[in-house]
Amino acid sequence: MKRAVSFLITVYASVPVVLYLFPWILGHAIFAHLLRFPFFVDLGRPEDVVNHTCNFYLGTEEGISVGVWHTLPASQWEKAAGKSPEWYRETLGDGHPVIIYLHGNVGTRAIKHRVELVKVLSTAGYHVLSLDYRGFGDSSGEPSEAGLTSDALYLYQWVKQQSRGSLVCLWGHSLGSGVATNAAAKLQEKGSALDALILEAPYTRIGEVVANHPLAKMYMFLPGFESLLWHVLERNNIEFANDKNLKTLTSPLLILHAEDDNVVPYHMGLKLYQISLQAQKTHNTDARVEMISYTANRGFSHSSIYLDPNLSNVVQGFLQKLRQ
Repeated sequence: MKRAVSFLITVYASVPVVLYLFPWILGHAIFAHLLRFPFFVDLGRPEDVVNHTCNFYLGTEEGISVGVWHTLPASQWEKAAGKSPEWYRETLGDGHPVIIYLHGNVGTRAIKHRVELVKVLSTAGYHVLSLDYRGFGDSSGEPSEAGLTSDALYLYQWVKQQSRGSLVCLWGHSLGSGVATNAAAKLQEKGSALDALILEAPYTRIGEVVANHPLAKMYMFLPGFESLLWHVLERNNIEFANDKNLKTLTSPLLILHAEDDNVVPYHMGLKLYQISLQAQKTHNTDARVEMISYTANRGFSHSSIYLDPNLSNVVQGFLQKLRQ
């Protein structure tokens, strides 16, 4: 018994030391890209999990190839049978809005809640492009904050070229919310504001999500542990600062957050909403900023907002107002 207790104490005490010596461990934990769920799904055959979808790859930079699924809007379903990837690409210019879906950590673009959301958006009449960042799914390379942002930016600019003036929206869920606001901030810095931004279960900063994790909370009473976490994140060049980005952004924004979110606390989404409202006043813009909250009794938690039967109406209402 004494040996078991001694072993547990040793393991517990060694965690801060291991994090300090091997900071890449925290980076791998944040991206969790090696957990390629669901198993046994051929990402090159999206039709196995979602219809009216074409798989293709983009070279976002030298040596990096990322996998993308393009799911058609409902109006194109009947025409899609047997069509080539080139035909799918041409449909991006048909005038329907395009949503680029930037998923969270863990797994691939084939995870059930991601596929179900794509189905909702496709039925609502949108083109949806689901991206697996570098290092995720069948995409090459290793993930980093800069790399994920670069992949999202490349896809956005590629879609803008193909869509011939159609509205293009970035939809970021969880970790992807940081990718989305990073990309939006870089576009705005270059003088090209993002058409629209939808953030699902967004956090203030990724470090605050890490600090809120049950495992991290076990160490928070130790002097200096929280500072160690932020130091390790800095060594990994991981920030994903939605709060900082939204202070500068003037793009239309819709935030979706469930009050019972057990990964990213609801108060973080609410804080981002308040930051965005203040940013519009500061920059004297009339860009639309909205937030939809889901009560805890609906049980949507972190990844099930797609179950809202009114979600398509919420998204349509937001995007249609931008085109008026």
